[in-house]
Amino acid sequence: MSGKIAPIEKIAPTEVAIHDLLSSRWSPRAVSNEAVSREQLHSVLEAARWAPSSFNMQPWRFMTFDRNRDAAVFQKAFATLVPFNQGWNANVPVLICALAKTVTPKGDVNRTAAYDTGAAAMSLVLQAHALGLVSHQMTGFDINAFREAFSVPDDVEVIAMISLGHYCDPGTLDAALQERESAPRTRAALGDIAFDGAWGKAFK
Repeated sequence: MSGKIAPIEKIAPTEVAIHDLLSSRWSPRAVSNEAVSREQLHSVLEAARWAPSSFNMQPWRFMTFDRNRDAAVFQKAFATLVPFNQGWNANVPVLICALAKTVTPKGDVNRTAAYDTGAAAMSLVLQAHALGLVSHQMTGFDINAFREAFSVPDDVEVIAMISLGHYCDPGTLDAALQERESAPRTRAALGDIAFDGAWGKAFK
C-alpha cells in the first residue's frame, strides 16, 4: 500500500493565527503499512528528548515497537490495544508507548512527571507531523497487560500509546470512521478554558 497519499487537510478554525505546524496537525486513523524509516523514528524521539521538564528531570520514557524490525515484539504491544484500536491500527508499522518515571532521583514523588511526559509526547507528534507522518495518541489499551508483558517497573506510569506511520486512503476504514476522518475539527471556546485574572472570568 502506497504511503504517497496526502492526508485530508483539516486546518484548525482558530480565533487568531497560530503556527501552521500547530493548526494543521490532527490525528488521522487511515494509516498504511509502509515502513517508518529508522531515521524518521530517531527524529521523532529526538524531538521528544528536547522537551522541557521540571528541574530538567526528563521523566519521560518511550518504548518503541516496529513491526518491520521485530514483528513478535510488536504483536505483544499491539495485543494490549482495545479491539476498536486494533481495528484501525491493523496496518500501522510503529507503536510507541509513552511512560513517566514518577519518582525523583532523591526518592520523592515527581508530581509533574505526567505533565512533562505530555510535553515530550507533544514534541514527538509535532515532529512527526513536520516529517509528513501520521501520529495518533491513544489511551485505549490495557495498561496492566502492557506493564506485565514488558516488565515495566512499579515507579513508572504507563500513560499512552502512539501509533506512527504514513497516511493512506481513508476509504480503507469502515463507514463510521470515514465519517470521523472527514469531520470538522472542534474545540471548546477559548473563554471556557482560559481565564483572565480570576477563576471563571473568560479570557477575551
